[in-house]
Amino acid sequence: MLDRQHASNWVEKPGQRAWLGLAATLLCLSAWAAPQQIQLQADNGQPLAGAAVSVFVKGTRAQAAPGTVADMAQKDKAFVPKLRVIQTGTSVNFPNFDTVRHHVYSFSPTKTFEIKLYAGTPAAPVVFDKPGTATLGCNIHDRMLGYVHVVDTPYFGVTDAGGNVSIDIPPGEHRVRVWVPSMGEASPGVEQAFKTSAEPIVIRLKP
Repeated sequence: MLDRQHASNWVEKPGQRAWLGLAATLLCLSAWAAPQQIQLQADNGQPLAGAAVSVFVKGTRAQAAPGTVADMAQKDKAFVPKLRVIQTGTSVNFPNFDTVRHHVYSFSPTKTFEIKLYAGTPAAPVVFDKPGTATLGCNIHDRMLGYVHVVDTPYFGVTDAGGNVSIDIPPGEHRVRVWVPSMGEASPGVEQAFKTSAEPIVIRLKP
């Protein structure tokens, strides 16, 4: 607590109170976050692997914190992972672990870019500054295909072989969004409301 002498010397700067309020809210949310199991199924009840799952919590900042970085590697002439989920504003590196050079590109409206023939890691990462999905390819290896799925939330994951994903979220009522590559990059995915539970949240995608 500030004593009277120190309090008189403290001057609030413009926007400081709002920043402190946001910081306190984020600290509160992270302190109460707990793992929520989410299980994704196809219409026939079979587990759906390799799906992007994102949870939207009210009051959460849409943009990633400055300096947030992720990797989308090339290894054995493939993108690793094939699907990378990131928060809006994240910088992505594209390290090449192959002995051959790659030429990575995206013509998607979410992020259009081109990294011409290179080996190693390009000096400048690519900043994904708006939500959506960018489809990645390589001009040298036509079979290479990958996706960067950008979401306005820090709560996300990709389902495993059993269709499961665990995401640390605060308790309460939230929205969950699911996207799979077969939906196409123009689709934002499908959403539904849910309430946190000790039991897995089961989501079944319908055709």
